[in-house]
Amino acid sequence: MSVAESLLLAVALCADTLAVSTAGGLKYRMPRPRWLLFAFVLGGFQGLFPLMGALTGAVCEQFIEAVDHWIAFGLLLLVGSKMIVDALRTKRPVDNAVDDCGDSTALHYDDQGHDNQTPTLKITTMCLLGVATSIDAFAVGIGFGLDSSVAECFITCATIAAVTFTVALTGIGLGRAGRIVPERWTGIIAGLVLIGIGTKILVEHLAAS
Repeated sequence: MSVAESLLLAVALCADTLAVSTAGGLKYRMPRPRWLLFAFVLGGFQGLFPLMGALTGAVCEQFIEAVDHWIAFGLLLLVGSKMIVDALRTKRPVDNAVDDCGDSTALHYDDQGHDNQTPTLKITTMCLLGVATSIDAFAVGIGFGLDSSVAECFITCATIAAVTFTVALTGIGLGRAGRIVPERWTGIIAGLVLIGIGTKILVEHLAAS
């Protein structure tokens, strides 16, 4: 997988991360080190899950070499299509995303508009959000693991983690500024990118055979 493809894949997998980090920025007011920790957790899980999937795919590749490109295409098509379908469905407001993982603390403001409470985004909640935004990445990892060497898998997953960290910080900044992320369009574009990468893998294998 080329550097450009790794970056595209990383950005596509960050759609949910962008929405969740924006939700956190909207909901919480915390010191910067806490936000850096949140972004680090999201990036860590987003890099770890596809790595586990990629290593699984790399191990299985020798047993399914004849159809590995079809499996890779099918997995990326499945995840990409799911992203598009989820994006087209009615979404709840982005600032409720954190509540779904069990942290229901809310900000309360006094008459001057200052918050009189400092809610904390718990580490357990950060981890739950990290897992929730990374589950699809495991299947994607299996897909590109079938088409990449182990070294390429590590590089791709490191790229995914770094891009996710950056996107999470961007989302937090947008949330703190009161900006809303257009979840529908980010989900649709992300899904199309995954389907495009899967199609490229399939076409290249068919053309080479």
